[in-house]
Amino acid sequence: MICETMDDFAPLMPAFGAIAGLDLGTKTIGVSVSDSMRSVATPLSTIRREKFTLDVAQLLKITTAREIKGLVLGLPRNMDGSEGPRCQSTRAFARNLEKLTPLPITFWDERLSTVAAERAMLEADMSRKRRAEVIDHVAAGYILQGALDRLAHIKRAI
Repeated sequence: MICETMDDFAPLMPAFGAIAGLDLGTKTIGVSVSDSMRSVATPLSTIRREKFTLDVAQLLKITTAREIKGLVLGLPRNMDGSEGPRCQSTRAFARNLEKLTPLPITFWDERLSTVAAERAMLEADMSRKRRAEVIDHVAAGYILQGALDRLAHIKRAI
């Protein structure tokens, strides 16, 4: 089931259990996971994109092994908030993924997540080579952390 907003996604989540965040790129998919209390997002891995069925097989292997309860996909909006071709691609990925998993899927505005991840890695004095290796799943961590913070806010308001 695809939920357009966190407000729609939150009621579908059990009280406990990890959530995965995805940063979908044209060449890679960055994957991050939360703890079961959903307070901290941790960058996990990067899937090298080949073809949809192979990519999703790797992703579903992770969701099963980690007992993931929901998926948050970074939605790459333009800086003015509009949606361009990359958003359409992400939404198409979600529609195709929805057919293969019962997990609830939602979107999180990922504007500047890669910039924030890059800045954090520069501050950590990480080498250029290492940054290139981990940028996608670190960006996925930023996406997921934003979503987790929003979910916590929604739960407090209930």
